[in-house]
Amino acid sequence: MSPVASARPTTAYKVLTAEQMRDLEADAFQGAPVDLADGYIHLSTRDQLTETVDKHFAGQSDLWVAAIDLEALGDAVRWEESRGGALFPHIYGAMPLEVVVAYSPLERDDEGNVRLPVAG
Repeated sequence: MSPVASARPTTAYKVLTAEQMRDLEADAFQGAPVDLADGYIHLSTRDQLTETVDKHFAGQSDLWVAAIDLEALGDAVRWEESRGGALFPHIYGAMPLEVVVAYSPLERDDEGNVRLPVAG
């Protein structure tokens, strides 16, 4: 593995509506409408998460954040350019429940940043 690839985070985050969270808990998440239209499931790194929520989920409530083990997905994950030329992780295929290492309702800290879910 190249040094660049190994420097990438091994955990990424997916913002889900309550309905999408129920789908994930039942078995697997196939994608939000934007994911299905684009052909992959959009994820964000820790550093990208708050901006993603602010840009794509403004004004929405009852949202969840799921932490995804990228290594468990293997070759289904591709890092591709998106907003501002930054690399974002995308899942090509379904997101099964077993790759989710933690999830929680979306909450923000005192600075307005999205809090990361904490496992058990």
